[in-house]
Amino acid sequence: MSINRTQQHLLDDLLAKMKHALGDNLDSLVLYGSAAAANNGMFSAKYSDLNVLCLVNRLDTRTMHAIAPTIAWWEKQKQPAPMLFTIDELRCSADVFAIELLDIKQRHKVLFGADHFMSLEVPMDLHRVAVERELRTNLIRLRQKYVAIAGHDSKPVVQLMADSVSTFATLFRHSLIALGEQPPMHKREVVAQLANVLHFDRKPFDQLLDLREGKLHEGDIDAAHTFDGYLRAIERVVDEVDKRLS
Repeated sequence: MSINRTQQHLLDDLLAKMKHALGDNLDSLVLYGSAAAANNGMFSAKYSDLNVLCLVNRLDTRTMHAIAPTIAWWEKQKQPAPMLFTIDELRCSADVFAIELLDIKQRHKVLFGADHFMSLEVPMDLHRVAVERELRTNLIRLRQKYVAIAGHDSKPVVQLMADSVSTFATLFRHSLIALGEQPPMHKREVVAQLANVLHFDRKPFDQLLDLREGKLHEGDIDAAHTFDGYLRAIERVVDEVDKRLS
């Protein structure tokens, strides 16, 4: 599924507002994430965001005040606030944000300005550390959110899984990279490949991806049973990645 006209108009409006607010301080505006790979069938209009990174020449208080109304408008469109970097900060951040910047390097669309990601170097030894950390962090976060809704209506449980499956699919793709495998781009194929490598049941992920793609409805999913399998699969990945990368 690709982004629709409304979403394209939002991006066009964002660029126009950024140009007006920043003038020659705006170096580039970059779309990243599933929206940047919309033609590969990874974008879901219902579940996916329009993720944007803004590179500026100067990022001082004057700059932040200048773009504050635009950021507020963008968030009212229910989109996440753009990431803000200077060009030097971007280059210095590759070790800290190894997962995020490797993802953007591999999958992005320049909306305006120069493409600095083509020459960006991401240290892969630190990428492996980041993969382990993010897997465990997101597993902990998933458990915390589940405890808050367990015992109530099944709909929030299904929503929790549907909202988090994209994050875990991304981390699974980076797990394959860290394990020396060549991962595919599609979420479903990523899960299938890692399931084959680490030997876990991929069925809960297939169901949730079907839900995101409109092939299933929330009522078609047994929330308790699916979450149990979903959690066990993630725990398996976390344990095996930890063992193999250690």
